[in-house]
Amino acid sequence: MRSFATQHNTEPPTAHPTEYWQRLPDGRIQCDVCPRACKLREGQRGLCYVRGRQNNEVVLYSYGRSSGFCIDPIEKKPLNHFLPGSSVLSFGTAGCNLACKFCQNWDMSKSREMDTLADAAMPEQLAEAAQSYGCSSVAFTYNDPVIFLEYAIDTALACHDRNINAVAVSAGYISDAPREAFFRHMDAANIDLKAFNEKFYKHICGGHLQAVQETLLYLKQESSVWFEITTLLIPDENDSDRELHAQCEWISEYLGNDVPLHFSAFHPDWKMRNKTRTPASTLSRARKIARDIGLHFVYTGNVHDTDGGSTYCPGCQSRLIERDWYELGQWNLTKQGHCKQCGERIAGVFSGKPGTWGAKRLPITLSR
Repeated sequence: MRSFATQHNTEPPTAHPTEYWQRLPDGRIQCDVCPRACKLREGQRGLCYVRGRQNNEVVLYSYGRSSGFCIDPIEKKPLNHFLPGSSVLSFGTAGCNLACKFCQNWDMSKSREMDTLADAAMPEQLAEAAQSYGCSSVAFTYNDPVIFLEYAIDTALACHDRNINAVAVSAGYISDAPREAFFRHMDAANIDLKAFNEKFYKHICGGHLQAVQETLLYLKQESSVWFEITTLLIPDENDSDRELHAQCEWISEYLGNDVPLHFSAFHPDWKMRNKTRTPASTLSRARKIARDIGLHFVYTGNVHDTDGGSTYCPGCQSRLIERDWYELGQWNLTKQGHCKQCGERIAGVFSGKPGTWGAKRLPITLSR
């Protein structure tokens, strides 16, 4: 593990003030960051655990604190059409505003121990570290950045001062006003569309599908954020032909055929250890359904599938970007992001040539 030394000696605050809350007639304070609308008395915390009531206001306890830092390929987020081959400094905090029984980062997202946040970095430190390591982006990931919104926004601003992108990996479970404030500062996002039925969201995630749909519609209609969608397919829960058809038809109609969609394989974890791993054939079936409906860029994840991981031209079907896990191979895009064979403009954010980071995963520390 390499260590990045910084000149900064600013310590993270014990509690950071927040904006999105209101006082209720019964004396409680309601947090308005997400549709959960936790109603708090003095000393209580919301379900996310990192936002709570202190001195008659809602504060953020995880500002400047992280569960770890790592440099990843951007494709790991996953983002296949945003600066392919580039590196991204990834970090998260603790807690989550959903309660997914299948959570695969549960050690961080379900943590109720602040000592999970053993690493510290203020926004300027993160931007400086990303620049030092040659990262094109900083990603808020591992747990949902919605719940540490203020920390993420300030980090995005510090990154933009150094021409570094801000990437959000989120379930999109956020209310209207904070949604606009949060995504105004993001350059790219991967939204986790966990299923396409309300029963799944309610009983397995403790949330509601409509709020996530509203986030996706906002990103498409009212923002300039490049976004992609991921759905983790769980056997017999959200992988039926009927549900996949409904999901893909909704994406096609309301978001357009150019939004990349990733189908990822589930592995037993957290409170869903009784389920079997997702067969590769399920991902291939889902990908075929999506492509038959008309979606142009559909990918498989968490399995070794060069065909399902590669990008193909929607015009002439030639392979544009070959991917073997996170390693890039064949590259048939022009500097302007057009297919070299037929000239079709490919949706995404491309920098003229692919990055060379590869599949490396580099944990780092940010010591003061």
